[in-house]
Amino acid sequence: DYELCEEWGHLYPVPREDLINLHREHLLHLLEMGNMEKALQLLQRIEDPGVCLAISEQSLDQHPNLAASHFLADYLTAHFYASLTTARRNEIQALYIGSKVLLTLPELSRVNYFHLSSRPLLMLEQLLMNMKVDWVAAAVQTLHQLLAGQEIGFTVEDIDNLLSKYAEKALNFPFTLKEKRS
Repeated sequence: DYELCEEWGHLYPVPREDLINLHREHLLHLLEMGNMEKALQLLQRIEDPGVCLAISEQSLDQHPNLAASHFLADYLTAHFYASLTTARRNEIQALYIGSKVLLTLPELSRVNYFHLSSRPLLMLEQLLMNMKVDWVAAAVQTLHQLLAGQEIGFTVEDIDNLLSKYAEKALNFPFTLKEKRS
């Protein structure tokens, strides 16, 4: 049905907003089905870069599944980096990095942290608070690799400060140890 509507749009004048809505719904459908190749082909068929940008951004703002969010964040960064505001660029890159961190977690646990995918530092802090040390190690390694030379609103130093803060709390004893005297 989407393809039929797309053909119809080539034959008859369709308002820009309706065209954007059609392509956005088609793109989200393809991404939800896991068909990234067809989704990429759909985006490449769209001739107007402004329409393509609007479709991609609106689709990302609908908070699709993890794979779809990762795909859209990557696509927007690769094709529209210069067209985005600095704040939006940082937001999309944070979502891309957050989705990469989520992919390092065990599959069944990802759903518990998906709501934090656009806030990787907060996700890391949540993992620390939940005592998921092995997961934190994998997440930190991924973050260090992804943050090399990028500016997205937080740095490697911020990660190190967060780890130091929780390491200090782990060593903080609420009572004093008394020596046994004989």
